[in-house]
Amino acid sequence: MHRKDIRLVISGTYSTGKTTTATALSIATGIPLINALSAREILTDIYPGRRFQDMNATELMALGLKRFEERIREEAVLYKGKGSFISDGSVLNEWIYGTVRMKVGLNPGSKMFHRVAKAILGIPGRKFYKKYMDAYGQVAKIHSQLWYTDVVHLPVEFPMSADGHRPVSERYRTLSDEELIKGFSSIGKEPKLISGSQEERLEQIIKQYNLPVVVPIKEAVARAKTIISSNRESVSRKIIEQYNEPTLKEKIKFITEF
Repeated sequence: MHRKDIRLVISGTYSTGKTTTATALSIATGIPLINALSAREILTDIYPGRRFQDMNATELMALGLKRFEERIREEAVLYKGKGSFISDGSVLNEWIYGTVRMKVGLNPGSKMFHRVAKAILGIPGRKFYKKYMDAYGQVAKIHSQLWYTDVVHLPVEFPMSADGHRPVSERYRTLSDEELIKGFSSIGKEPKLISGSQEERLEQIIKQYNLPVVVPIKEAVARAKTIISSNRESVSRKIIEQYNEPTLKEKIKFITEF
């Protein structure tokens, strides 16, 4: 008998292919995918004309809160509908991404000069940011413990995608990869490590959780890649079209606000 009432998180840091895995798994199994807006889509809605590497602490916190709200709403809708869902990342992932920024800098994908300046000038804001992230983490942990039944973690297996829009660094990816595993383990959701090609990942996950197959795996992966590629091209084009070079005042605020 196939597994029922599963609320599965596909976890992993940036550029581990979790969006493709989650989307393809949803297509293959027929289990609904959390349809929350991506960080890029949220960026174009609430801060049109901005890039991740130009954002200050206030803007990043607003983006994180909007992302949290998106996930909570979509999870509630799907849970009431069918009881099962597949989540591309989770509220715990979002929290850990923020805590790692405390270690490597708020904008690890920005230029070296900006990172050094922010590390020095942003010291006064660190205390508040840490308290904010501690509070955020408490809520994220409770929600994750109650709502998610299982966690699959995709380790870092290949270099970060060079698409020009990744707001992180390789060091950030390494640290967040480690913290994600620790984070889920700390709430009793020991993540199952899954690696390999997209087809191999789906085969392992489906077998591990005894999930149904309504679309052949190879076809599901191909369809997922087409959907994601089209969406990313559209969002990237929108970011480029909206982009406005920050004013001197905005640049100063970016550098001085942690």
